[in-house]
Order: sequence, then structure tokens, then C-alpha cells
Amino acid sequence: MASVIKFGTFPVTKQVFYKTPFTFAFVNLMPIVPGHVLVSPLRVVDRVSDLTEEEASDFFLTVKKVAAVIEKEYPSQSLNIAIQDGPLAGQTIPHVHCHVIPRVANDLESVDAIYRKMDAKEYDQEEGFAAAKKLYDRNAFAGGIDAGTPPRTAEDMEAEAQKLAKNFE
Repeated sequence: MASVIKFGTFPVTKQVFYKTPFTFAFVNLMPIVPGHVLVSPLRVVDRVSDLTEEEASDFFLTVKKVAAVIEKEYPSQSLNIAIQDGPLAGQTIPHVHCHVIPRVANDLESVDAIYRKMDAKEYDQEEGFAAAKKLYDRNAFAGGIDAGTPPRTAEDMEAEAQKLAKNFE
């Protein structure tokens, strides 16, 4: 049986679509746009500076590899690749993670709106996981409140993870 992969304290094993010895990539519970995924080290550490050299190298090479797949699977003209390194930078789960967000013209009200959305309460990962846990029995995970943010169910996330995983076989 595969070991449980956690993002902070939250199990995300079925959301994982790529894994290396030190890093994993997983679909987002509350994507800002379709294709918004996360990359995180397997070892739970709060800050990038807490990664070992080997973990850091693997983490950033994984971000690069995942970014190429996301840009292909979710045709886009650019990507936002962002790390909120610590609570004052907007990090809500104390586990290093990188957002890989595909971008197309006019996907949001402005190019920089992505930064407000990353900091917005409706996209707070910790609150999202807490809400998902409360709703688990009904098997409905709440996405963000924007009309463009689809609700995420466990099945939706697992299906997306399986689709993306095919790019790494």
C-alpha cells in the first residue's frame, strides 16, 4: 500500500500526479484558474531555506517539469510560478509549496489580479481543507467563490490528477 502524502497536515495522496524521491505535485483544492497546481517537498518544512540542497534542487527541477506539462495540458501564453515563503508572504499552510498557474489573455480582470486572488480568503488553502473536511461526508469540496472557480470534489481532483499523471509515464 502506498504511503500517505500530506500537504501540511492534510492528506492529498489521491490528488498527487507526479512524485520524485523528494517532491510531489498535486492538483489544487481551490484553483484560481483551471490548471492551477501545487508542487511541494515530501518533507514538511515551513520555508524554502529549510530545504536541504538535494531537496531544493529536486523541488525546483520538479517545478520546471510540471510547468512544461501544465502549459501543454492547459494551453496558455504564460505561467505564474509563485512561492509564498512564510506567513507574511501569504503562506497559509506551513509547508513549502509552489503555485504553477497557467495564464491566458483576459483570464482575470487584470494581469496582477492573480496576486490579490492568491491572498484572498476564498482561496485560503487552510480554510479550504478545513471546509472540505467538514463536508467530507457529503463528498463535496467547496472551491473559491468566484464564478470562474469550479467546485472541487474528491472525484474531480482524482480524475484531474490521473489525467496529468499520464504526462509523466
